[in-house]
Amino acid sequence: MLRTILTAALAFSVAPAFANDSVAELGTGGLILSRSDAVAMESEDLFISPEKVTVDYAFRNNTDKDVSAIVAFPMPDIEGDPNEVPAIPEAQSDNFLGFEVTVDGVDANPQLEQKAFAMGIDITDELKAHDVPLYPFGDAAKAALAKLPKDVAEDWEDRGIVIEDTADNGSGMQTAYAPFWQLRSTYWWRSTFPANKQVHVSHRYKPSVGGTSSVSFYYDGKFQGQYDTYKTRYCMDGAFENAVRKAANENPDGYPKYFESRIAYVLTTGGNWASGSIGNFKLTIDKGSPKNLVSFCGDNVRKVGPTTFEMTAKDFYPEHDIGILLLEPSDNSGNGG
Repeated sequence: MLRTILTAALAFSVAPAFANDSVAELGTGGLILSRSDAVAMESEDLFISPEKVTVDYAFRNNTDKDVSAIVAFPMPDIEGDPNEVPAIPEAQSDNFLGFEVTVDGVDANPQLEQKAFAMGIDITDELKAHDVPLYPFGDAAKAALAKLPKDVAEDWEDRGIVIEDTADNGSGMQTAYAPFWQLRSTYWWRSTFPANKQVHVSHRYKPSVGGTSSVSFYYDGKFQGQYDTYKTRYCMDGAFENAVRKAANENPDGYPKYFESRIAYVLTTGGNWASGSIGNFKLTIDKGSPKNLVSFCGDNVRKVGPTTFEMTAKDFYPEHDIGILLLEPSDNSGNGG
């Protein structure tokens, strides 16, 4: 969906534009355990690409007793604002990231806990009482809102649960009620960690890839706009900046012919295991195409393939989240980096 939106925006763009041509990425991370001093994380192998995120963990219970724990995967909160649509991989599903998990190779079959809020107030039961799905971006929610009694719809509008949205549905401009609530979703399951044994947990999902249909930090012949923010968030180095500058110089219009893709991975939510650190941590980032440019923060990063970069660490304690900036050519040019 993101690529379709950005392609459409590029078709009408002859110069950089930054106000209305962006889709926001949703920060998503890994698993959280109920606190345990008995279970250690021996290793984490994290792979991130624009197409998928996979995480392979090895946990070990270092005690002589079995340990039962809650394991959870917090989905990113989403706001049902028709004016601020984020990048959602599975737009019609409660499982909007396509989350899957196995424990020692067996499907874990997690439960999905969902709550809806408006103005900070839990409205979950109220939505369910009127047969309105909690997931705000699916067609089902809009169809259910269209069937609400008028007095209920007006009350919900007054309370910030819904909002009037005017759009062209193919037959002219139409006004209807749209979701305006916040959805919090968490997958969770109970897992047993046998005494003095290792347990392998693997999960995967599709990342929320935000984007902008042009380069928001270089235009009019210089680095500006989002440059200072991006320099900190994505650790853009001289080689990356030179590639951007070169692309701008090669374009008669004077701006680099790339569009931005952004991925946000929340690495700092874990730590509820023995010592709080990860024995062996490996991060692999795949930029997708050799023609793409990529920038992200990391120590001792190595290029290990035409599109892949790797970072490893021992006794790793996650202190910062991961932000990944990809520049993808908006035509067939681009040398990659």
